[in-house]
Amino acid sequence: MKIQTINHRDTIIKGSCLTAVLLALSTVAPLAAEDTANTEKVVLDEVIVTARRQSESLQLVPLAVSAFNADELFSNRIENLGDLQSHVPNLSLHVGDAANAVIYLRGIGQIDSISFNDPGVGVYVDDVYMGRAQGSFLDVMDPARIEVLRGPQGTLYGRNTIGGAVKFISSRPTNDVVGYLEAVYGNYNQFRAKASISGPIIEDILTAKAAVAHSSRDGYTQNLFDGEDDFDKETNSWRVSALLTPNEDLSFYLVLDGSRNTPDHSRTPHKETPIFSLVSGAFINPTDDPFVVNVNYNNLEKLKTFGVALTAEYNMDELTFKSITSYRKMDYQTKTDLDGTVDASFGIYYFDDQDQFSQELQFIYEGDKISLVSGLYYYKENTVNTGGANAPVFFFVSIGRWDQTSTSKAAYAHLKYSATEALTLSLGARYTREDKDIISDGEHFFGTGINTAEEMVAAFGTGIGFNVTGYTGEADWESFSPKFGLDYVVNEDVMVYANISRGFKSGGFNGRAATSQPYDPENLWSYEVGFKSTFADQRVRLNMAAFYNDYNDFQVSRFTADEFGNFLSVFDNAGKAIMWGVEAELTALLADNLTLNANAGYLNSEYRDFFDGGIDVSEQRHLVNAPSFSSRASLTYDQELGNAGNLSFNGAISYRSKTYLTVSSSEILAQDAYALLEASIRFTSADQLWDVILAGQNLTNKQYREHGFDLTDFPGVQLGYYGTPRTYSVTVRYSF
Repeated sequence: MKIQTINHRDTIIKGSCLTAVLLALSTVAPLAAEDTANTEKVVLDEVIVTARRQSESLQLVPLAVSAFNADELFSNRIENLGDLQSHVPNLSLHVGDAANAVIYLRGIGQIDSISFNDPGVGVYVDDVYMGRAQGSFLDVMDPARIEVLRGPQGTLYGRNTIGGAVKFISSRPTNDVVGYLEAVYGNYNQFRAKASISGPIIEDILTAKAAVAHSSRDGYTQNLFDGEDDFDKETNSWRVSALLTPNEDLSFYLVLDGSRNTPDHSRTPHKETPIFSLVSGAFINPTDDPFVVNVNYNNLEKLKTFGVALTAEYNMDELTFKSITSYRKMDYQTKTDLDGTVDASFGIYYFDDQDQFSQELQFIYEGDKISLVSGLYYYKENTVNTGGANAPVFFFVSIGRWDQTSTSKAAYAHLKYSATEALTLSLGARYTREDKDIISDGEHFFGTGINTAEEMVAAFGTGIGFNVTGYTGEADWESFSPKFGLDYVVNEDVMVYANISRGFKSGGFNGRAATSQPYDPENLWSYEVGFKSTFADQRVRLNMAAFYNDYNDFQVSRFTADEFGNFLSVFDNAGKAIMWGVEAELTALLADNLTLNANAGYLNSEYRDFFDGGIDVSEQRHLVNAPSFSSRASLTYDQELGNAGNLSFNGAISYRSKTYLTVSSSEILAQDAYALLEASIRFTSADQLWDVILAGQNLTNKQYREHGFDLTDFPGVQLGYYGTPRTYSVTVRYSF
């Protein structure tokens, strides 16, 4: 019997991580000794990753990486990227206010949902960078693996990211005919169906694969205004791929994918504070239940994506030449009620039409002592945003359109030199040039008879509107980002490493502003040391990392009011921040049929400078999505059922300390420390063709905020977005 564990991703309530590690060591060591007499030892499987663009053991990668294979993703019911949050130390990952992926690693990310700024943590699908936060909160469909890399990425990847990377690697076509059918049903009328089939078109030369998925559910929230559900889901996704291998040295891998989400309603935040209603002349108080709202502007939510990527690879002895060509397109529309009432006070609409093209050329050399990963990268993105406010109560019916073109050109290289059999030196460098051009126009329609978002879009630029504003802006930035690394293999079970790297994220223009408001790039110096270890006769895997980040000119988004009391969006560079911390990931076979997975992250973060309106408020502010402690711990017990198959019981608890959700560090919106419980039972038939999983998440039905808006200055309310309540489901999968 072999236990497939790809990672160490589970946590422990604060303060008990060390206890769990010591328990694992004390328990496993004698068990390992007892097993020496056995003819077949039960050990942890090797984990293979491609974090450095080459297939290699996780234990030999001198980076902080968490990896999850397809079976582990299935067993843990990871249905979207947000489900990864507790499985990776110092990761915050949830869906935001506009279907955007809000991703923070070690306190670095970007909370703003509008597409004039770049994400702090990149999402890559088969090595293709996803340019927008919308469309990046992926449903997990037919994966081979997901990897999460912590720290700046630039010397190994086409598009650089300052905080880290989430890599989705899809399952490739096979020479054998294989596939599966899967169905899931649970509370909130959730229904998911997935199917995949793969096989040869021309034996050993051309293979193909197709995968489809459907996901739907009722909304978690009830809207008293119309009695309907809020934040429901209706998503259909597909992926088709083909792999052509004319000979053993040459391959062409083509992937096409698409998705469409068309729920009945958008996601409405819960009103956390009273708001004064001009219509009724009184304050309207929040509802007691955070999953009950009473709003009138949430009847639109549409997200459509399409992508195509071609990877050509040629191998010649120690050399590999690779080309990755990609085109992606995303269309998004939403209406969101941000006054929290049935008044027409502050309805926001946002339409985003984006497309991107990227071309990456790689040259890889693998020698006895020297290896090199190098590349040239080109990226061009066009984004047209149309959005505004529908707030006639405040005499405000407006539209703005931002047409932005972003171009990135880069050259990068990462050299490894094996000074001895045990000692390896790494040197990386990246040169990046980024250009952004924006054309911004806006106008008002209050009193013209134009009242809806659709009418404003149709009338825009026709002369009906008034108080016309506009500007054009262009800027470019250059950055040199080096990396220095050292790793030493102590013995076959232990490797230690140290890295110094520089991260960069380009500047831009505030897309919500009526006048040109540029902001500068971000820069980061990151220092990391760590070790990877396997011991107790390969029954325990413990990986740890410690880091220190010096973060300058960080970009922040916040909302306030101007001198006339009108809504004002501010996006600028606030100052300097410092983050340091420690991370641990553990997998241990406590017995042949009992596995412990645990992870824990400690993060100490603080602003050194934070200038708001020329005043240093660093002592009053806390970094967003940067809890001091996060952890998860799970136990899995396997019970053989003879010829019938196997039963697997899993229980897990995850914990997060107090988390600030807004740049204003609002105490009202801050989420206090909380823990979540989950459990599952999995049956696998003896022939491994059938799987049945009964699972439940958030079993105590904990109510916790994961996102927020501080609109105290205008329109005078604070709003909270709550995480998923208690859910349970049954999954049936047939593989062939």
